[in-house]
Amino acid sequence: MTPQQRAERSAAAMWAKDVASQAAGMILQEIGPGRAVLTMPVREDFLNGHRICHGGYIFTLADSAFAFACNSYNRLVVAQENSITFLSPGEPDEVLTAHAQEVAMTGRSGVYDVTVTGGDGRKVALFRGLSRQIKGQHFEESEE
Repeated sequence: MTPQQRAERSAAAMWAKDVASQAAGMILQEIGPGRAVLTMPVREDFLNGHRICHGGYIFTLADSAFAFACNSYNRLVVAQENSITFLSPGEPDEVLTAHAQEVAMTGRSGVYDVTVTGGDGRKVALFRGLSRQIKGQHFEESEE
């Protein structure tokens, strides 16, 4: 199995159970070893009192992209710590895109950066996620 096939199969297994990302209208656009791209429309029910996308939804998009990127090796991986910096608002009815990329992997710990952009390409948020591998796989595969 190639690393790309492993990433695709891991993503399919995760997506099948990821009710939260699906409910938010996210779409997994790209997956590869250590990387993922997800999109999410800014719906009316995501708007806060300023009529911009609530930061929690932007964080959720970034966190989901992070999750798919760090789980792309058919190893179960969870978040250890995450932080986000908001740079510009998510506007009503636009589609936000989260690009997650592995920065470092040492043993069971990983570091991932996620850039969330707006429909016009502007940076909406920068997210850093620290991951930790736990026991298990997304699908049965021998570890030879």
